[in-house]
Amino acid sequence: MDFRLDRLATLYVASPMQRLGFGGRNSIPILMYHGISSDSENAAHPYYRTITTPSIFAAHMAYLREHGYESITPAQAANRVTNKAEDDLSKSVVITFDDGFLDFYTNAVPVLNQYGLTATMYLPTAYIAESRQSFKGKQCLTWSEVRELAKQGISFGSHTMTHPQLYNLAQPAIRREVTTSKQTIEQELGHAIESFAYPFAFPEADSAFRQMFRDELSQAGYSDGVCTTIGRADNKNDKFFLKRLPVNSCDDNRLFAAKLAGAYDWIAHPQYLAKLGKKWAHSVRHQGS
Repeated sequence: MDFRLDRLATLYVASPMQRLGFGGRNSIPILMYHGISSDSENAAHPYYRTITTPSIFAAHMAYLREHGYESITPAQAANRVTNKAEDDLSKSVVITFDDGFLDFYTNAVPVLNQYGLTATMYLPTAYIAESRQSFKGKQCLTWSEVRELAKQGISFGSHTMTHPQLYNLAQPAIRREVTTSKQTIEQELGHAIESFAYPFAFPEADSAFRQMFRDELSQAGYSDGVCTTIGRADNKNDKFFLKRLPVNSCDDNRLFAAKLAGAYDWIAHPQYLAKLGKKWAHSVRHQGS
């Protein structure tokens, strides 16, 4: 079994501290799923896996229903946390999926319907077409399936066109990725698309990039967004970069419950320090060249 420092610290340090009254901010968990399938990820450490088996996903959705959670959209979450709502947000949850995989349609949606929950799917539009396309070796949704799901209440957002490392792109290329993907989805669905999901690690340690990217999203017409910074969304979040909680097959109900309650939020701090270190090393290399 892989050693999991994040699990041990969450269950045996952060969770007990929460029970003592530490870290109890009014927050909304935004769950980040990718593939829902039985594909093997045994070569990857549990922290880095992105696949959730159908049985584990069903257990997660059953847990949400049994514990009274209400599934809401990213826009609703952004509104509640940025307006500093006084209401108790502890039973609100946002269920998100990245990458537009077909197994969302075949394996996730029936379970969501079974438990009366809904979700938001973020599409990389270069891999969504009328005929079946593939991304990362997995089959993707077609536009006809996207339209069908939209009629069922599934919401959609942009995940760029080609899923690039945006941090490495020039600003005009970034603008094309965020605007063209939005326009494409709007043309296919016939209504405004307002939410964006940042692909790959979010560079929150680079304040200049973050402000530039925020401006691009705002100018493109987005109203909210999510990123890969770990934690629950609260009123300290920028509405364009709401934090999320990664979920995969290694999340049994005990760890899943701890993530929902905020006991996994601690990991954002070492994650941020690591990104600061990378930013510093990057600047040193460029100064010396």
